[in-house]
Amino acid sequence: MTAGIDLGQPQAQAIRSDQDVVRVRQMVRTVAVAVKLSLVDQTKVVTAASELARNTLVYGGGGAVEVATVDNGRRKGLRIVFADSGPGIPDLDLALTDGYTTGGGLGLGLSGARRLVDEFEIETSAESGTRITVTKWSR
Repeated sequence: MTAGIDLGQPQAQAIRSDQDVVRVRQMVRTVAVAVKLSLVDQTKVVTAASELARNTLVYGGGGAVEVATVDNGRRKGLRIVFADSGPGIPDLDLALTDGYTTGGGLGLGLSGARRLVDEFEIETSAESGTRITVTKWSR
């Protein structure tokens, strides 16, 4: 257990308010420290998580996040899944373009968040909302 977090189990957090975005940042930082990410990589993954949590709240109308530790046999890391039931991203190519932002977030946009992590997957549709999975590995 680390700061009240059982690293053997995925940690879930609803995203319904600005306070929840703060909780997501804290949870991600705690897990990043526990899997021994460098300070630079901790900052990167927390920044990406903050941007994605804010997007979940603002554009997805709220949702949830799940943070889990991962181990591929050579190194450890963390995997974060953001999910909402919002309207989806109408133009994913545009949303993933460097510098594209609709305002309100850190100005990173999805492309910035993607650059801060090692793996980035996105599924989006008007029917099922958006699901973004990111992974950051220890070096």
